[in-house]
Parts: sequence; C-alpha cells; structure tokens
Amino acid sequence: MAFELPELPYDYDALSPYMSRETLEFHHDKHHKAYVDTGNKLAAEAGMDGLSVEEVVKKSFGTHQTLFNNAAQHYNHVHFWKWMKKDGGGNKLPGKLESAFASDLGGYDKFKADLIAAGTTQFGSGWAWVSVKNGKLEISKTPNGENPLVHGAEPILGVDVWEHSYYIDYRNARPKYLEAFVDNLINWDYVLERYEAATK
Repeated sequence: MAFELPELPYDYDALSPYMSRETLEFHHDKHHKAYVDTGNKLAAEAGMDGLSVEEVVKKSFGTHQTLFNNAAQHYNHVHFWKWMKKDGGGNKLPGKLESAFASDLGGYDKFKADLIAAGTTQFGSGWAWVSVKNGKLEISKTPNGENPLVHGAEPILGVDVWEHSYYIDYRNARPKYLEAFVDNLINWDYVLERYEAATK
C-alpha cells in the first residue's frame, strides 16, 4: 500500500496566526512530501510496499533505520494535520476525554503542563505524545520520527517539535509554540476519535 501525501484538512491560512501559511507550505508540501517519496522508494526496495504504514513502521523499527525514519514520520504527519484545526485547543474537551484526562493525567491543567514539558525537554528533534497504553493514558516524548506505536501504545495526540514545525513562526521559542498548540490548535474531536478507537 503506497504512502500518499494527504491534502491538508484546512486552508493554508486556517491556523494563522498560531501556525502560518509559510510554515504549512514548507512543512506539508516539502518535508512531509519528502518522507512519502523516500518512504515509498525504500519500502519497495525492502519488499514492504504491500504493507500498511503502521505495519511498515513496526516492522522496520530496529531493522531498517532509514525506512523507519521516513515511514514513521509519514505516519506521524498524517495524524498531525488532523490533530489541528481552526479555533481548536483550550480546555473544552468532549466529556469522555475530560474524564479520562482527569483520571489518568491529573486533569487538563496538569496534562497541558506535562505535554509542554515533554515537548520542551525533548533534546533535538522529536515529538511529544498522549497515548493509550494498557488501557490508560500516558504522556511521553520520542526522538526524531519515533512514535508510541513501537512501544506498545496507541497515540491519540502528538505534537511535532522538529524545528521546521515552529521556527518560521516562533524562532527558538519552542515552549511558546507548544503553548499555542495546546491553547489554540488541538482538534479535540479527532483526539476523541483516536481515543475511542484505542480503547475499544
């Protein structure tokens, strides 16, 4: 199953001023496209082009680093675009998520502080996550393209902390970008969809 670059689910200007058109054009049209193109080439060479992106990610982890890097980043970004929306973010979580965040993560305020801390303290490139593992929510961070799938967890929310996701808009102020992401961009409906799928 060949990787395909998805269309953005909103206009390039929709997330402004928290994420600019210029950032989305570079991040989606250049960076994500490169992961798709390189991932397809490497998956075909490795005889994995018939597998789903999740299967390629799990199978290449620890065995084929360059394929893993591109496949994992493709997987991460397919969801990253959907984890954001215009007028998103803030503490108005759907009821089911609100109670799960309260019981597993200590509530919205603690979740926000912990996710921002995870993203801020990820040295170099990487991601910060909320995942379901063993039926419970947890916050984690991973280097480069690595994601919770390869650690036995199902990501329901992720935020990209590679510099290309924020440098145009925030320069080196990664915490400011993370705060804007949580306060103004998160698509809680998609987080809920992922949560319900992960806890079936």
